[in-house]
Amino acid sequence: MYQPAKYAKKDPTYLFQFIQQNPFGTMVVQGERLLATHIPIMTKGGETDFYLIGHIANKNPQYGVLKDGVEALFIFQGPNAYVSSSWYDYEDISTWDYSAVHVHATIYLQTAVELETSLQELVYRFEKDQSHPKFYKDIPASIVRDHLPQITGFKAVPTRMEGIAKFHQETNTNTLNSIYEHLKRTENKDAHEVAEHIRKENS
Repeated sequence: MYQPAKYAKKDPTYLFQFIQQNPFGTMVVQGERLLATHIPIMTKGGETDFYLIGHIANKNPQYGVLKDGVEALFIFQGPNAYVSSSWYDYEDISTWDYSAVHVHATIYLQTAVELETSLQELVYRFEKDQSHPKFYKDIPASIVRDHLPQITGFKAVPTRMEGIAKFHQETNTNTLNSIYEHLKRTENKDAHEVAEHIRKENS
């Protein structure tokens, strides 16, 4: 990851919370070519001692690569938005504001019991706030029996983490206010979130 010093994020708490807040990640592994899969990822443990858990379909090309000891890169992205130089009070180029965390990790395959536990936790996390939640135990047993043999679960133990939050740090107040107002005027939800991050990072 390219990390200019003013945008780099190294605090373990920030990195851990970022992953929890942006759980739909990209897992990259090296096969005969680079292989990437977009999947939900959960954290297990605390901010200074945790691992990632997830699963992939056995029909996924990554299935033939995954085994204990394989190295993987997990990419988590936050909100992002285009920032026009026409919003500045000085001459410069347009850019893109964004945030991301990269986790380099070692893969270990889950047992059948571990996989099912992970699925229960995954469904619980995203169903608990629904108006009429349907938890793992509510799924018909026949569907579960048909589904489980078709997927492989894993845990990934981090070996290195990198974070970046590029939100116009070290920019003058007039320009920051202008960027904030322009982003808020758009109909893009990501742009609104970027505006709030700009305020937070520069407060």
